[in-house]
Amino acid sequence: MADSQDNVLNLLKKSEEFLKKKNIPSARLDAEILLADLLKIQRVKLYIDFERPISGPEKDEYRERIVQRSKFKPTAYIIGKKAFFDSEFHVNESVLIPRPETEELVAWVLEEYPNKENALEVIDLCSGSGCIGISLAKARKEWKVSFTDASESALEINKKNIQEILNTERSFELYHGDLLSPIPDETKFDLIVSNPPYIPEADKPTIMPDVVDYEPHLALFVADFQGFHTKILTEAKTKLKPEGRLYLETHPRYSSWLKETALSLGYSGADLKKDLSGRDSFVRLIL
Repeated sequence: MADSQDNVLNLLKKSEEFLKKKNIPSARLDAEILLADLLKIQRVKLYIDFERPISGPEKDEYRERIVQRSKFKPTAYIIGKKAFFDSEFHVNESVLIPRPETEELVAWVLEEYPNKENALEVIDLCSGSGCIGISLAKARKEWKVSFTDASESALEINKKNIQEILNTERSFELYHGDLLSPIPDETKFDLIVSNPPYIPEADKPTIMPDVVDYEPHLALFVADFQGFHTKILTEAKTKLKPEGRLYLETHPRYSSWLKETALSLGYSGADLKKDLSGRDSFVRLIL
């Protein structure tokens, strides 16, 4: 039997207090997300039924989730999913947790290609969970979307998300390897869209423990930003069709360098776009 105090509202209050003491910045929100997911209800339903009693097993499992969060494990990894654009993606510690900024990148691409009848060849480079490519493919049914990542375990999550979010009658190529090297020579793309690793390793001490302790460093950090991104720009030139475009999410500190470098490498156009925080986080390069 559950204690009379073990209802939704009291558990949320206790959990919020505990997480605040552990310096978790979004204590209340995280407590709500973790409980709503456990009870398999929407967050708003917590307050419609806040006197609902919580059983012993439910309380034990919820306590374990709260303890994990108190150790800065991201909420998305605890529940195994993350909402992005208009879908819910499976995530684990093999893939980066999809970010709101990356939704802005997807929205930019879709705004620039509003014609839903055009059949474009597109690849999600450094695809991780596949959130970019899957969101594009869901919005543009005629696009032929491929994915590539250096991590086999990330591609497994990517494949699972394709199967659950998209119509699997469509064909999706997944390539394993370094950047664009596994792509067949004859394959060319209209669009390459990517959120590659772009945080300099020297910045690690400044990164939140949620990120640096749990998310895959392969998807986050680069030892040599300029060398790595020059490689991306150079390889993309060989894989884009004439007038094809490369869209990148990037570090605002390096966006101007990316623009100038692309033009020096022979791209015909280069533009920066600000994110909602006013930072130059996105770059569009035209071959």
